[in-house]
Amino acid sequence: MKKIIRVWDLPIRLFHWLLVLCIAGSLISVNLGGNAIEWHAYFGYSILTLLIFRFIWGFIGSKHARFSSFIPTRRAILEYLQGRTVRVLGHNPIGALSVFALLFVLSVQVITGLFVDDEIAFQGPLAKYVPNFIVSFLSEIHEGNQVVIYTLITIHISAIWFYKKFKGENLIKPMLTGDKEIDPSEEASYLPSDLGQPSKDGVMHRTIALILFSAIAIVVGYLITQ
Repeated sequence: MKKIIRVWDLPIRLFHWLLVLCIAGSLISVNLGGNAIEWHAYFGYSILTLLIFRFIWGFIGSKHARFSSFIPTRRAILEYLQGRTVRVLGHNPIGALSVFALLFVLSVQVITGLFVDDEIAFQGPLAKYVPNFIVSFLSEIHEGNQVVIYTLITIHISAIWFYKKFKGENLIKPMLTGDKEIDPSEEASYLPSDLGQPSKDGVMHRTIALILFSAIAIVVGYLITQ
């Protein structure tokens, strides 16, 4: 009988899939152009809210949501690539690199987006507070960073396919259900301490996440309308 362990709490799962939807909406709307640029901005503000939540949740969230549980050190990466590490329930070192890279480039994108001014249909809420040369510089970064985002998303999706095809590991299912199923024959591949520490995902845990997210959304909404 397989051992079922809660790995991803509901707040992390909702963050992940809402982020996917917002990124997709952002990329579609910016390529449509015209009046759709307004929706591009709304998706951007939503991504900003989600990212702020994720950064805070990375310190106060459940076990596998915390950054401290998957910091990709050089040694950990090399040992993983050489196949000399035990399996982990959360992000492995390479997966952790992908997560931090995506969080970084998305942060660059939403922050620079606050200063963008195309002088036609959109002006970022912070563009009026800085000189024009800074607006132009940040606008160029915002446009060029799209290529980096496309690249990382492609790598992310390819990694999911690779693990499913060649390692028989479904990375999507746990992000939907929150649970990881461990076959008894695989338990020896994990640290006993890891298997004995499922992530917290109770009512109180989720309530704290909801209050935190709501507070962030209100603050972001207030700031962008000033």
